[in-house]
Amino acid sequence: MVQVFLDTNVILDVLLERAPHVQAAAQILAEIEGGRFIGICSATTFTTVYYVLHRARNDRVAREGVRMLLEFCRVAPVTQEVIQSALMLSFPDFEDAVQHEAARLAGAEVIVTRNVKDFAKAQLPVYSPEVFLVRYVH
Repeated sequence: MVQVFLDTNVILDVLLERAPHVQAAAQILAEIEGGRFIGICSATTFTTVYYVLHRARNDRVAREGVRMLLEFCRVAPVTQEVIQSALMLSFPDFEDAVQHEAARLAGAEVIVTRNVKDFAKAQLPVYSPEVFLVRYVH
């Protein structure tokens, strides 16, 4: 079973119902829920999801979003090793480097993000949600 690392923006697209991105992101989560793939998110995604949902909605919605995410995704730790490895990468955005290293060290086989260009130096295959669905589902 393919282990799929979901970048934070993909999760927020679903939780905030951000058109036009919600449809593809929700389909990927449905495939994970159905057991077709294993979902992985970094530990920082959980805190970011809480923060964004709390600001956009309220504490109850934010906590429910985090609970839902826990049902779909394993947590990729953000450890000292992840941070040190991310520092060694020449990604233009350090947060993306941390996401990449959390994914890689957690055993992810592919990264799904709306910001594919930000992962141009990735060691793992990186796809937009739409391209991922074409390659792995349709």
